[in-house]
Amino acid sequence: MTDPIADMLTRIRNAVHSRHQRVDVPASTFKVEIAKILEKEGYIQGFKLVTDEGAVQQTLRIALKYGPRGENVITGLQRVSRPGRRVYFGRDDVPKVMGGLGTTILTTSRGVMTGREAVKAGVGGEVLCNIW
Repeated sequence: MTDPIADMLTRIRNAVHSRHQRVDVPASTFKVEIAKILEKEGYIQGFKLVTDEGAVQQTLRIALKYGPRGENVITGLQRVSRPGRRVYFGRDDVPKVMGGLGTTILTTSRGVMTGREAVKAGVGGEVLCNIW
């Protein structure tokens, strides 16, 4: 697999469209940081690391979130920077998603953070994905 972050986002997108309650993703430290941001921003209910017997790698189990009448909380996920084309923004150029209603997730020199946090911290970085 050449792009594990895109794989994670695709699994979440497919699970939301299929109305699943949870989705399992092969775990990594980077994916856990993204899941923390998704939970903090209110896009998912929560997540936990699961170790299966005989499994080599841990699994990141993400509990998806839906509205009170069953509407999707996550309506869109878009991978911006990918292995074939990296996309970077400076501290003054961090984009807003859906006029500020969505969230941009960046990886910066200070770690993985949202676009709003990066602007407050005065840092730019590589844009991983947009979520709305």
